[in-house]
Amino acid sequence: MPLQKLQVAPGIDKQNTEYGAEGKWIDSDNVRFRYGQPEKIGGWEKVSSDALLGATRAILTWSSNAGVNYAMYGTNKKLYAYSEGSYGDITPTRGTGSITQFATTSGSKTVTVTDASHGCLIGDHVTISSVSGAVGGITQANLQNEFEILTAVDDNTYTIESPAAATSTATGATATATYEINSGPATSIYGYGWGASVWDSTSSDADIGRWGNTREGLTGAQAVKLTAENWALDNWGEDVLAQKFDGGLYYWDTSSGLSSNVAESTTVSNAPTKSRFMLVSGDDRHVICFGTETTIGTTTTQDNMFIRWSDQEDTNTWTPSSTNTAGSQRLTSGNKINAAVRSRGAVLIWSDTALYQMQFVGPPFTFGFKQLGDNCGAVGLDAAIDVSGRAFWMGNDSFFTFDGAVKKIPCSVQDYVFDDINKNALNEVFCASNSDFSEVIWFYPSADSLQIDRHVTFNYAENLWYTGSLSRSTWADRGVYPNPYATEYSSSDSTATISTIYGNKVGRTFVYAQEKGVDAAGSAMTAYIESADIDIGDGDNFMSISRFIPDFKNQVGNVDITVKSRSYPASSQTTHGPYVVSTSTTKQDTRIRGRQLALRVSSDATSDNWRYGTMRFDGKPDGMRG
Repeated sequence: MPLQKLQVAPGIDKQNTEYGAEGKWIDSDNVRFRYGQPEKIGGWEKVSSDALLGATRAILTWSSNAGVNYAMYGTNKKLYAYSEGSYGDITPTRGTGSITQFATTSGSKTVTVTDASHGCLIGDHVTISSVSGAVGGITQANLQNEFEILTAVDDNTYTIESPAAATSTATGATATATYEINSGPATSIYGYGWGASVWDSTSSDADIGRWGNTREGLTGAQAVKLTAENWALDNWGEDVLAQKFDGGLYYWDTSSGLSSNVAESTTVSNAPTKSRFMLVSGDDRHVICFGTETTIGTTTTQDNMFIRWSDQEDTNTWTPSSTNTAGSQRLTSGNKINAAVRSRGAVLIWSDTALYQMQFVGPPFTFGFKQLGDNCGAVGLDAAIDVSGRAFWMGNDSFFTFDGAVKKIPCSVQDYVFDDINKNALNEVFCASNSDFSEVIWFYPSADSLQIDRHVTFNYAENLWYTGSLSRSTWADRGVYPNPYATEYSSSDSTATISTIYGNKVGRTFVYAQEKGVDAAGSAMTAYIESADIDIGDGDNFMSISRFIPDFKNQVGNVDITVKSRSYPASSQTTHGPYVVSTSTTKQDTRIRGRQLALRVSSDATSDNWRYGTMRFDGKPDGMRG
């Protein structure tokens, strides 16, 4: 008989049963589709050996007026700027304090610091300077550093970890403390009962994290949900506006330069002090805060559905008057505003249930608002993206697009994603564009994970879906830099950060240049794709397969091909191989018998690369029907 083609339809199908997905690919990792065929994705390399402290949740890349390229990263602990191979810690400060006493215990590195009304949370950062003398054998030099707060004992005392242990139990010395803005959780945490969080009484934000207090007015017997810290970053010309989730708005001037351990960000004058996120509108140039205060400066008036914008071309004017274009608007459909992007000359805004359009119309109204759809909300702050005037987003149980009309995107992996996503960590979902491959990617935490560990990709040029385990907490498409820049967070990593911070133990982010090479930061990348059963002929006769002819493009190194045969849909599979296919392999002899075949293509060595074509096999009838 002539050679027969083993045809497999492009894309991943996880909606059907394995037999119902006959002739389709059903599982993959580190594989994309191009021209209808699966291939190993591009590799990645570290941008720097330096690690960022904490979990990165926001990224921005841009060029200055002088043509200097920048990147900014917002983590749950810090705000970093990067340029020309160097990082700078530009985390905003919230004020200074006067340390009246250090207390040491002989043989211990733990130092108790006294500063009245310090406002610190566990995990916050303080830089101590002007120490008046040694305490308990711990030198001035050891105390004049940046520290992460170990414990917030009470309103007036907290503990830090010295580089060296004390030689005696003592108290003494004074100093100046510069406090950074409060840190937030690296991941979202949810639970019930006394063990879920702290308990007993309501508290201010400054008291969160101390025994006897709880968050957001909840008592210990109630559900406790701590949302992962996030940032919104956007350009104001060549400078940057940075909005801390449920916090204030800050301004960074590129002319300040990168100054390690110096907070160069400053609070935007007269702006709201508590908002969910912000962005800068298009050509009209208004700063827009979402889920913000109805009374500026009064955090208790924060309304998750309230929008406020600045005067045109002015970051510091927020109170409406007859001589400016500042204003506000409350949306009505939904419980909270979850996302917003610039698209098609307007701003698209998603609540948890609906989609709105915010269009600049000029004085006296400044902006017009129109609801575009219902039951199509976005799940989180970064779950939506605009690609060349077309918006894509993840809803509560579906994927959507807007190109003038709201549409559900048919998805062949929908149940797989939404049945296995951590519903309590949706604010971590990050949507990215990889324009060179016409891909929109959603990175998300699986049901058993507190941090991002999976992704689902929609190829909008070929209308295909595929899945994988690549974990990236942020992603910026190529443009400013020749490759996409992305970040990966590890809760267990303790790599040294760009500046020395004492007391911090674990939790680091690395930045990668994506689509660079074929390896995973110098290590082998495991890539595979696996099909469902494929009927041989009509599937009613046994077939004997004596050989197959591999078909690969751009192959480097070896590719493993594993064939699984089955006699009946309900019978167990028999595995054959893996067969090692090199660049010089013209055919592979086999002894395979069955009615159905399933195929797995994989590689796991450094420098491997491949694109699968169409495998052919030599088969003949073997046995009777039945």
